[in-house]
Amino acid sequence: MRPETLADVIGQEHLVGAGKIIREIIAAKQPTSLILWGPPGSGKTTLARIIARETSAEFVELSAVTAGKADVVQVIHHAEANKRLGMRTILFVDEIHRFNKAQQDAFLPHVENGTIVLIGATTENPSFEVINPLLSRSRVLVLEPLAKDAIVRILQRAAKAEKLNAKRLPKASIALLAELSGGDARIALGNLELAEQLASGRPISEEIVKTAAQKRLPGYDKKGETHYNVISAFIKSMRGSQTTAALYYLARMVQAGEDPKFIARRMVIFASEDIGLAAPAALNLAVSTFLAVERIGMPECQYNLFHCASVLAKAPKSRAVADAMAAALAAARDYPDLTVPLHLRNAPTKLMKNLGYGQSYEWQAGFQHDKGFLPPELKNADFFTDNQA
Repeated sequence: MRPETLADVIGQEHLVGAGKIIREIIAAKQPTSLILWGPPGSGKTTLARIIARETSAEFVELSAVTAGKADVVQVIHHAEANKRLGMRTILFVDEIHRFNKAQQDAFLPHVENGTIVLIGATTENPSFEVINPLLSRSRVLVLEPLAKDAIVRILQRAAKAEKLNAKRLPKASIALLAELSGGDARIALGNLELAEQLASGRPISEEIVKTAAQKRLPGYDKKGETHYNVISAFIKSMRGSQTTAALYYLARMVQAGEDPKFIARRMVIFASEDIGLAAPAALNLAVSTFLAVERIGMPECQYNLFHCASVLAKAPKSRAVADAMAAALAAARDYPDLTVPLHLRNAPTKLMKNLGYGQSYEWQAGFQHDKGFLPPELKNADFFTDNQA
């Protein structure tokens, strides 16, 4: 079911639509080095193949998971031979992020001199996984998960090719297959294939689709970019007092198997950083939540996580503590060696008292010394002036 031409591609209109970059590359017949960044099943390999076919370039594919130095050297030799014959070679490297820095460096001179046009595919953020010299010689194109209506159209095309009419594959079953795919065309087609086998000639009902699809695991890598994106959305939702959004992102993390202590630690930080003086008791709740999570564990500690997140999202917000901390740290950095005023110094000996240590200081609640409490250089400093809670 892989599309053969650009006209067959469904989805990714921001890249293949009229006037968009891939369509323009093909129209000019001038392939260029690209990094295709997107989730599985979004069409990275398909687009690379189409670019090669429609620009009359030879397509050579390597997987960074299995390819070694010898494979790369062999491809380069082949590309050099093509270049002498006036042919272009597109080297497609799947999961290019799995090549280390030295392996990625090996492509640079051959990209630079035009021996190969490199198209790399990655599911990880290329800013972190692809070396800068390679990024600077390539265009990074971002592919999105396929929308539900795009998946429906792909499934309809597959049904037509397999002669599955509406009686055999009802619209409701197609919609469910699309819903369960998570924007991944491969998953959708794989589920359709299995469902057709399970149906054994009967209509492919929604129940058969559910059996074929089973439970789709969330696309969540605890060490990858999605991990940071979802926790960022969780924090920003609480900061914006958007309780429903905060609980949605929390639920995603919990279902994906995120460490509950990681979530609880972030809420402890949030309680001081974003709520602070506006509701000081929030810190007590967050710390108690961390202790509860630590002592109870999953799955019961979910109650504690959702309880705390709900309270933090609904609580009034204040940046007073965070801003005051930043101002205090800046002052300490700018004036690291200011002398502590004599009247604030400890005076455990007679000599020190005679030198003025602790002079006129009285140990009483709320005592205000007429010389103040800061070195003279900072006497006018007030870290809370514009940030009262």
